Amino acid sequence: MKKVAVVYWSGSGNTEEMAKAVLEGAKKGGADAELKRFEDFKVADMAGYDGFLFGCPATGSEELQEDYVEPFFAEAESKLSGVPVGLFGSYGWGGGAFMESWAERVRAAGAKLVDDGLAVENAPDDDGLKACEELGEALAKSL
Repeated sequence: MKKVAVVYWSGSGNTEEMAKAVLEGAKKGGADAELKRFEDFKVADMAGYDGFLFGCPATGSEELQEDYVEPFFAEAESKLSGVPVGLFGSYGWGGGAFMESWAERVRAAGAKLVDDGLAVENAPDDDGLKACEELGEALAKSL
């Protein structure tokens, strides 16, 4: 069974709720999936996984969270070539432009981006949670 890490950071709980739905989708898709917080997940930990689902809300002026997510991602980019990756997160302003730039970084790193990144405005509703499950399942099936 392929192993997937669902790694997220959440300020208000919206992205955490999304992460739990993504996790369920990955399991439904047949992966051995684990939920991790960026605060507790190091780049060295990536070696134990076949794919990743990264979640972060928009912060600042449509940026990745600066204390945990951005430093992790800057270091991890060099390890993403050929790796299946899915992205998700919430936003409250700016239309979710942070997701477009994050997805571009993942593509530039050579990762196999599943979908184009899932951005949900504010708290995920039933449709948003369903989309999260579908993202997790799609990544698991791509392994």
